Amino acid sequence: MPPRLPAFDQRQTAKSGIEARDARLTLSLSGTNLERAGDYNQRIVLQAIRLTDETTRSELARVTGLTPPTIVNITKRLIDLGLVKPAGRLQGKRGQPAMRIVIDPDGAFAIGLNIDRDHITLVTLDLAGRIRSRHTREIAFALPETVVGYVREMLPRLLDEGGIDRARILGVGVALPDDLGRISLPHRPKDYDAWDDIDLGVLLRDVLPWPLHADNDAASAALGEVHLGNGIAHPSFFYLLISAGLGGGLVIDRSYVRGANSRSGEIWAMPDPERGEGANVQDTVSLSALYARMEAHGHQVDCPEALIDGPAGQEAVILKWLDDAADTLVQPLIAVNCLINPAAVLIGGRLPGKLVDGLVERLNRRMAGHKLPVVAPVQRAGASDDASAIGAAIIPFLDQLLPSESILMQAGR
Repeated sequence: MPPRLPAFDQRQTAKSGIEARDARLTLSLSGTNLERAGDYNQRIVLQAIRLTDETTRSELARVTGLTPPTIVNITKRLIDLGLVKPAGRLQGKRGQPAMRIVIDPDGAFAIGLNIDRDHITLVTLDLAGRIRSRHTREIAFALPETVVGYVREMLPRLLDEGGIDRARILGVGVALPDDLGRISLPHRPKDYDAWDDIDLGVLLRDVLPWPLHADNDAASAALGEVHLGNGIAHPSFFYLLISAGLGGGLVIDRSYVRGANSRSGEIWAMPDPERGEGANVQDTVSLSALYARMEAHGHQVDCPEALIDGPAGQEAVILKWLDDAADTLVQPLIAVNCLINPAAVLIGGRLPGKLVDGLVERLNRRMAGHKLPVVAPVQRAGASDDASAIGAAIIPFLDQLLPSESILMQAGR
């Protein structure tokens, strides 16, 4: 039997060479020698090991600021827990060679589930941050019972494909849009309001019998970007999630900022007066809006992949949509730049990469024409098309093993 993972409180959370790596680590991996901070220090050390191919105890002491005896105790505990493992000793130096320490990818796992209006996605993630298995089903407006059936059907296969030890699954992250059953999109069926005020824990407990953490899909995607994408290069950014709808996520100093009512980043609801009274940004900038436009021009599209290399005439519709989407986003991004001053605006989600690149190019050209104090570059997000599911899978790691701002504050630092 593998050693039991630590039982932490359930908290809801999101140069070059060696010098560059150390600079990145020391930006976010300072430990604290205060009392009652053992949990946080362990998380910091584990994260420092995760972010390197291999390291030593002396290197860990240097980048975290913790004392060597503290590092010895923590690394021994992490080895005993099966989260890290020794990888031999460094050779070629005087004295006792230093032991190399690496993360054990099989030390812990998490499951990510993304429920959206046009698809359901399941992923498994290991402790090293690698996707071990994934599956997506394109399905329009899946009802709760459909989601349960999908998970029941696919999860055993995903766990087998990923080599996932059920005893080492920390939990499940579920990402879904806010107001999933309330916001009207093209072809939304009347019975889709079954999602209103649904209890996900009750809905999924029989098919996902692990601790469950639910979050907004854009927030989850932004968290995924922090930990597996551009979060090191851009500690503060605004994330645009283009999926069936449009979402936004604000990250400041690698921490997701939720706002007073946990509704920050609701860029979809900003008015779009150029499109008429009552129109909002999502009416143009979303896959649902693009599909509706394609349908109006006689092109049936039911998945993102169908937007690439389609029949003649389809490309002209897409190019016009890219121009309109860029025009629609200019004023919201002016507000983002002036009010938040992010290091970058990152675009991710289910829009195919080729189209994201086209939108990025148009937005950067349009934004350059405005005299603002600072204009953040618009870039394609680093995480994959499954960003929301991957970000959701990170939440159990943050809850139990990895450092976050909420854990830091609770440690009394």
